[in-house]
Amino acid sequence: MRVIVERDQEGVSRRAAQFIANLVRRRPTCVLGLATGGTPLGTYTELIRLHREENLDFSRVVTFNLDEYVGLSATHPQSYRHFMQRHFFDHINVDPRDTHVPDGRALDFEAYCEQYERMIADEGGIDLQLLGIGSDGHIAFNEPGSSLGSRTRLKTLTEETVRDNARFFGSEQEVPRLAITMGVGTILESRQCLLLAAGATKASAVRDTIEGPITAQVTASALQLHRDVIAILDEEAARLLERRDYYREVERSQAALQEGRLGKFGLAPS
Repeated sequence: MRVIVERDQEGVSRRAAQFIANLVRRRPTCVLGLATGGTPLGTYTELIRLHREENLDFSRVVTFNLDEYVGLSATHPQSYRHFMQRHFFDHINVDPRDTHVPDGRALDFEAYCEQYERMIADEGGIDLQLLGIGSDGHIAFNEPGSSLGSRTRLKTLTEETVRDNARFFGSEQEVPRLAITMGVGTILESRQCLLLAAGATKASAVRDTIEGPITAQVTASALQLHRDVIAILDEEAARLLERRDYYREVERSQAALQEGRLGKFGLAPS
């Protein structure tokens, strides 16, 4: 896992947007897996800026969101479809028909979840999956104890997740108790994962995800099994990592290689 530590959340957002923008420019028909919540907001803001000021073109991009609350309509102010429209889709030139968010009002959830998996497969799979992380180390709505091979399905939310998300609803009583979520196994099939975390409240989860054992009790730890994961953290989220100095040295070496400064490694250009 590549670990990048930025000074603050703004730096995290800019760096994440850079990775996504580079992919969109390199592969205009790419498939993006997207996330909601407070952490990716800055990334979406930066991508909107790149679209408006640098002509970043989303016209051929296809998107799939990780999850959605059960029982909320697409127009409900706290639905994830509404979130994505308000904070991203309405401000870029993506084709609305190519934006997919799970339907929280599906009548046959089992059939619908199987269909969502087929839709992803029919697009050739997800090229880059954007991820946040819960304070207990969960990704998407794969709560502690979720199978690390799980697929898109219905999931009951833990009380901790309900408390964490109550700030968006006004009270815990208003937070839905069920959600449709991509499974851990679905996420691991993405070609690349981009994990974002900011703030001291995420430090324990980040430590357990990156340096702890792989366990279903911290579903984000399954990312250790993925061949291409980039974790972008701010200083507060990274503060408990024991190998933080090493991660910084890796990034310095990466920068030197990209800039062609081979002398740093005792090599001379031919």
